[in-house]
Amino acid sequence: MGRSCEGRVALVTGASRGIGEGAALRLAAEGAAVAAVARTRADGDHRLPGSLEQLVAAIRSSGGRAVGIPADLSDPSLDRAEIVAQAEEELDGKIDILVNNAARAFYQPFTELTEKRWRIAYELNVWAPWDLARLVLPGMRELGRGAIVNISSGVAESPDLPPNRASGPTMTGCLYGSTKAALNRWTTGLAAETWDDMITVNALSPEAAVMTPGAGDYVNLPPESLEPMETMCEAILALCTAEPQELSGRITYSLSLICELNRPVRTLDGSELLPGWQPGDIDPERLRS
Repeated sequence: MGRSCEGRVALVTGASRGIGEGAALRLAAEGAAVAAVARTRADGDHRLPGSLEQLVAAIRSSGGRAVGIPADLSDPSLDRAEIVAQAEEELDGKIDILVNNAARAFYQPFTELTEKRWRIAYELNVWAPWDLARLVLPGMRELGRGAIVNISSGVAESPDLPPNRASGPTMTGCLYGSTKAALNRWTTGLAAETWDDMITVNALSPEAAVMTPGAGDYVNLPPESLEPMETMCEAILALCTAEPQELSGRITYSLSLICELNRPVRTLDGSELLPGWQPGDIDPERLRS
């Protein structure tokens, strides 16, 4: 049985660590050539572990193809067309998978948020995904196939108002949540526009907190409120390989999608099933959709 992404070219943003790194590894394990985009070029360039060099080396050591493209997607002066051009030249093919994962999550009360933070969040969380999608769509249409997966967040949903007042990230997530709500809306709009082009466009959020190195700055949750990296990345892979016109225009969650599709969850290298996190193992009470 062949690998599900054999012959495909994927561009994954925010790929030096966390969900982006996991998605890049999972796609590469399924045969995709991966262009990984992030700010952190080498180990030691950031206070958190992980780098493009480390990711690319891991993919290549497993026999895959990958290129690292250092870029700050929050910089409004960045020419994102150069990223797409470099990826397609070095990987010798048009991008037909785009995973828009890079984001900044600022959790502060509305009156404490600065204009600078509003601009950074919208540039990275909304404008950069839109720009990259715009740039890869012509190639996808030429190929007659493509998948765009926008990584969203449950914070996009409106918080409860009194008397059922929200707490935690939802309560102070007006900025981050508003960027993800915008992302969700253009996801469904673009899905409708590309329906006849055999291009899928979906938004995916973690069902629970995925404890990435960066997420540790924002959340402090008990184990029962967490999910492993593998479930999120398996759901990303499912959306990247979905049949056109069967699974598009969805605003969904990782565990819910896995259960809906009855999809086995594998380790990031694709070699084994992940114990305890198969569809039949997941408590329905955890599902949000």
